[in-house]
Amino acid sequence: MAKVEIYTWSRCPFCIRAKQLLTQKGVKFTEYVIDGDEVARDAMAKRAHGRRSLPQIFIDNEHIGGCDDLYALEAQGKLDALLQGVA
Repeated sequence: MAKVEIYTWSRCPFCIRAKQLLTQKGVKFTEYVIDGDEVARDAMAKRAHGRRSLPQIFIDNEHIGGCDDLYALEAQGKLDALLQGVA
């Protein structure tokens, strides 16, 4: 199984949707709740090629993007392979 990390704000609706999809798929993930923590957000942005919007999702240290990017991978049938670590 792939290592999944997600940076979130606790009340962010896009963050909640992304976590719901991962949870539905039975994926264990590490969540970094960075509400108002600019130092953590700066660190996330460095990993996310400058993107500061939330959520930001990483699978096996590869930047996937945000909620829409995650759902796009699912719609394209590519997400399961990434989550299995075989992509």
